[in-house]
Amino acid sequence: MALKTIFPMTRVHEPLRIDVQVENGKVVDAWVGGLLFRGMESMLTGRDPRDVSLFTQRICGICSSAHAMAATMAQQQAFGIKATPNGQLISNLIVIADMVQNHLRHFYLLALYDYVQGPDMPPWTPRLSGDYRLPKKTNDDILGHARQGLEMAIRAHEMLAIFGAKAPHSQTILPTGVTQPATAERLMAFGGILQEIKKWVETVHMLDVMTIADYYSDYYTIGTGYGNLLSFGMLSTPTTSEPVFAAGIITGKGSPEVLDAVHITESVQYSWYDDEKGNRHPAEGITVPDRDKPEAYTWVKAPRYKGLPYEGGPLARAWMNGDYRKGVSVMDRLVARQLEVVKLCRLAADWLELIIPNGPTFQPYTPLPHCHGVGLMDTMRGPLGHWMTIRDNKVSHYQIVTPTSWNFAPRDSQGLRGPVEQALLDTPVADADSLIEVGRVVRSFDPCFTCAIHAIRTI
Repeated sequence: MALKTIFPMTRVHEPLRIDVQVENGKVVDAWVGGLLFRGMESMLTGRDPRDVSLFTQRICGICSSAHAMAATMAQQQAFGIKATPNGQLISNLIVIADMVQNHLRHFYLLALYDYVQGPDMPPWTPRLSGDYRLPKKTNDDILGHARQGLEMAIRAHEMLAIFGAKAPHSQTILPTGVTQPATAERLMAFGGILQEIKKWVETVHMLDVMTIADYYSDYYTIGTGYGNLLSFGMLSTPTTSEPVFAAGIITGKGSPEVLDAVHITESVQYSWYDDEKGNRHPAEGITVPDRDKPEAYTWVKAPRYKGLPYEGGPLARAWMNGDYRKGVSVMDRLVARQLEVVKLCRLAADWLELIIPNGPTFQPYTPLPHCHGVGLMDTMRGPLGHWMTIRDNKVSHYQIVTPTSWNFAPRDSQGLRGPVEQALLDTPVADADSLIEVGRVVRSFDPCFTCAIHAIRTI
């Protein structure tokens, strides 16, 4: 039996450590550690609650609009307000643009080189040894599309900036809409880029993903994990305020059930935090660092729903909404993410036509001095939650639970592994000094540790 470590894990967002126990050519145990200090909760305490959507975006440059929206949803609940119809539609378009750039970037920059070989020169070398299976022409064709995929991701960010002012870290999102007016010129510019991206993902991107899925079909049975899936719902319609992507849970690949956020807790048994109570609901969560804590191995907390680990992301949303229910594996995650890009582009095209040119995109509002709000929404990688308490017109408490915290959680007080730790079990390993198979499982979740890690105060 051999204990192998991958650190740093390359082609993911920020430092991630993977330890795997390999025996007889398979992973028999795994530990996932996040080793970077990040976070915003402490910085928000004492600030004007109207600023939270701008501050929380600085958690991450790859999914900043998601934090802006979750923060504004918490503000909406706290202040008893909502966005104008135009404002809600445009906010949705900003989020969609950000999600499209993320999904394309994930496939063509982060995940692709687990399956496709680049030229024998930097930055494609040195590469891990492994079973690269594509015929040379197919390999080179998809490799040629990688540059196009990144250009499409850039175009998606340009599309976001039309209404978000800039990307990342948009400046226009408010709890009552967006500050950017819906001029005919902006609507036409957004629509032009959207049609360009939509055509490309429906042809080139779809074919690339399905080609890799065909040649690596055994990965439909690798990285399956618990089969527990969770979604907070996503993209509210302006008329009903109901999410287009439904919220819910699925346990053991069963049927969708109603989600009640009161059952969410965070364990810190194996995280570098001091909390005698443990298993707190995020509304009462605390962040007290303890780097010398025995047996702890990560700065990521362990979110649980009714005491169980749940996976989030495009695959969870696809199962929840009946868009895709083939399985819960490495390849299922890649395919579901691609299908979601197509769905998002088509949804954006429909919503673009509903926006009334030059109609009101926001309205004034008055914050309440004492209140509490929660913003729950799904994002690029899964369920994102912002819990905010306001006292005397200032933020007195703020807690954030991110998608990567759900997916890359450590063991909890019951000893249950996090979703990725469980998904790594039984992964076949041809070369224990390469572990390319482990990388394929890990990257299928699209980890982002800038979001998952909390900040600490050293003085």
